[in-house]
Amino acid sequence: MKLADLPNGTLPVKLPESTFFLLTSQWRKRPLPLQLFLLLCLNLVTAPVVQAASGGELSRDNAYALGLLGLVTLGLCVYLFVVIFQPERF
Repeated sequence: MKLADLPNGTLPVKLPESTFFLLTSQWRKRPLPLQLFLLLCLNLVTAPVVQAASGGELSRDNAYALGLLGLVTLGLCVYLFVVIFQPERF
């Protein structure tokens, strides 16, 4: 167990040294590599769904490429939606 201070610095909290604690600390320092890693992990879930929906006509590589393309397209849609409706943030 590792002791960590709360943001206000008043009470110590015992946190286990786990992957979750490491990911949350790295998320604040460098969010882009972790976001890319999570996107690739999400692609591991979506690619078999794409391959199953095609009825086996697509190869495994094509299914992964289409899954990644769909995730990138969804990300761009969300980004553009935020930019259009909250332009003062940008």
